[in-house]
Amino acid sequence: MKKILFALLVLLALPLLYLASVIIYGTKVDYQPEEIEPIEVVNNPVQPIQDSTFSFLIWNIGYAALGKEADFFYDGGTMVHTPHALVQRYFEHIKSILKANDTVDFILLQEVDVQSTRSYKINEVDTFKNLMRAYGSAFALNYNVPFVPMPLTNPLGKCKSGVISFFKNKCTVALRQGFVKENFEYPKKVFFLDRCMLETRFTLPNNKELVVYNTHKSAYDLTGKLKQAELVRMKYLIDIERKMGNYVVVGGDWNQLPPGVSDTLFTSSPTLTSAPQSQINSAFIDDTFAWVYDASTPTNRSLQYAYQQDSTYKTLIDYFLISTNLSILSIKTSNLDFVSSDHQPVILHLKIK
Repeated sequence: MKKILFALLVLLALPLLYLASVIIYGTKVDYQPEEIEPIEVVNNPVQPIQDSTFSFLIWNIGYAALGKEADFFYDGGTMVHTPHALVQRYFEHIKSILKANDTVDFILLQEVDVQSTRSYKINEVDTFKNLMRAYGSAFALNYNVPFVPMPLTNPLGKCKSGVISFFKNKCTVALRQGFVKENFEYPKKVFFLDRCMLETRFTLPNNKELVVYNTHKSAYDLTGKLKQAELVRMKYLIDIERKMGNYVVVGGDWNQLPPGVSDTLFTSSPTLTSAPQSQINSAFIDDTFAWVYDASTPTNRSLQYAYQQDSTYKTLIDYFLISTNLSILSIKTSNLDFVSSDHQPVILHLKIK
């Protein structure tokens, strides 16, 4: 009897020992970037901006693993690792979309993996750089965890990922602007993202600067505390630029609805296991900035189930915030039916006033 009890205790203790070991190791190697870090610019174009009009494409590519057949366990689904064949297919489709939009001046991508288990260690960053040789680029890490232990029976594994910006004109400065002061509680924060904005700067013919921020705000933030802290940090940065007379474009995946957009805009009765998206307060920023989005087409879909065109919950969380010394020429979400990502690309055309 004693042997049986001892064996049972060992069996019960092993998962706890495993978790404790993973947390200790994760804490020891925890990625802790500085609040502001310089970023290397690769293949920087020689030519500065000479035109007064610019085009932008934003797209969270879902690390090429969250296309229409996929769901995800964090969102109430069952998949942790999307089958390899699907990841390869999604990645090829993403590359084809980027190639088809190679006249766009600025391409801002989120959830781009370097060598992660979830995307079968495909170096998506290097692949995109080779694909888009006419562009300069800057890449900022926002996820760098050697081993994510959840779920216990099928761990997510290594995650190394970030945001990347491509540009056709000379970039003078690239910075990782971090949100390091706010994160999830310990030990959860060890295994989650360290969010940031990627700032890139460009000199204009009028000697002012175009300042472009590639952003990916927090998800799974049920209290809204992290998102609010990120917005406050962003506002601080862009207010400085606006007061200097510079031109500001913030684009990416906000993981929040823009002011005035309902969470039932595209789906009247969402049935989700996760909390609905929060909304940015309309009073958050003054009229020197404008929210820019295409309200006719969803940019994001729920990953609770594989995509079904008529029943899947869809929403709008990918958009732009621009300084109002820029005029909007057009804004359009590309309706790809979520074939290769749980997000859809949005294309914006702007002009200096």
